[in-house]
Amino acid sequence: MSFEFAPADAPAIPLHVIGQEEVESWCDGQPGRVAGWVRAAGFTGAPGATLLVPGEDGQIAMALAGYGTEQARARGRFHLAGTAAALPEGAYRLEGLPEGRAVEEALGWLLTAYAFDRYRDQSPSKARLVAPEGVDAARLVAIAEGEALTRDLINTPAADMGPEELEAACAGLAKDFGAEIEVVRGEALLERNFPMIHAVGRAAGQAPRLIDMRWGGEGPALTLVGKGVCFDTGGLNLKPGASMGLMKKDMGGAATVLGLARMIMALELPVKLRVLVPAVENSVSANAFRPGDILTARNGLTVEINNTDAEGRLVLADALSFGAEDDPDLMISMATLTGAARVAVGPDLAPYFTDDGDFAAAIDAAGAVVADPVWRLPFHAPYEALIEPGIADLDNAPKGGFGGAITAALFLRRFAGGTRYAHFDIYGWSTGNGPARPKGGVGMGARALLEALPRLLKV
Repeated sequence: MSFEFAPADAPAIPLHVIGQEEVESWCDGQPGRVAGWVRAAGFTGAPGATLLVPGEDGQIAMALAGYGTEQARARGRFHLAGTAAALPEGAYRLEGLPEGRAVEEALGWLLTAYAFDRYRDQSPSKARLVAPEGVDAARLVAIAEGEALTRDLINTPAADMGPEELEAACAGLAKDFGAEIEVVRGEALLERNFPMIHAVGRAAGQAPRLIDMRWGGEGPALTLVGKGVCFDTGGLNLKPGASMGLMKKDMGGAATVLGLARMIMALELPVKLRVLVPAVENSVSANAFRPGDILTARNGLTVEINNTDAEGRLVLADALSFGAEDDPDLMISMATLTGAARVAVGPDLAPYFTDDGDFAAAIDAAGAVVADPVWRLPFHAPYEALIEPGIADLDNAPKGGFGGAITAALFLRRFAGGTRYAHFDIYGWSTGNGPARPKGGVGMGARALLEALPRLLKV
């Protein structure tokens, strides 16, 4: 697929963006022929409403896009993406778009060109937009391409996206941008002191591995850590079938940090970027790790396994410890980690945890600007006792079920080594077909982070 804007000098059809309260006043300012056509067609300006207006020669003279009411716009995003999908092939130039909405709508328009077509031909939108004035077109294209990478990785089933294929995707990304990559696989994980990555992945057909990608030689150090559980059966604490159906997306954290890394490299941000992906499959076999086992993590902490289905925090723990050894200026983990986070904020918000008020302010502001909503949850210190079982330093699945997203985040913080750290507990999946967000894998939090990085790292 191709993400591109129409050339600025291309012959383009005017696309008038009209809110519900503006239809009559807009018609009053048009020639009688145009006003009569619009009124006869019953165009109301409702969200998603689209109307083609012919000229005297019968060709399309202009198009109209309903923009709803201010209240309706507040309840969604990428409103013009639905219009883009409904328009015939051609180039279009926006007219009358409310101030401050150009970047969001231009990105949403680009993303209508996304379709997951690996297994079946798809028909994405072919209507192209002339980039609105003041919009950084190259930046939006880079963002769309990073988002497409994330979606493709999540959407690919585990038969074609196991640890080996995820490694290949990382290697391809590294090659495209001149990054360095090192991979520790199989028994070498024990030799290199990544015991929990090995324990979680050792029962699978493909060897567990830690993927380490580095790019950029100057600037502040940014480390991204993404959970790469390519499929999660739950291990010996086997998931029921209904809960296993979407587990191809359990590597959504890895997919999201790789999409964000692609954006950063394509835009040549002045940072020293490092991406760590523990890539495993949590499977059932004679050598699977067991409930009641006690594992010793890379940083020396012991962990009692009370549920093998709480495996993501284990592989992330070793990766975070490894990342912290470099003392980066900022370390961020992203993972499809807990159902508790979905219960707390639903599937559309990306909840995050941080002790850093400046980080929270920057990411909240950025999320609002780029229509990538985030929500802060607390590292609530009194819950630390819940992850301390007594027989070991930590419990990977405390009983009781309360505050599950928080206790998971507190567990991860024990391995961040005092670095400036934030954790995102994302869903990574669009549950229905929405404008620019078809059902399936989706990035969450990456665009907000990209927008916030200059403030966070002072670059």
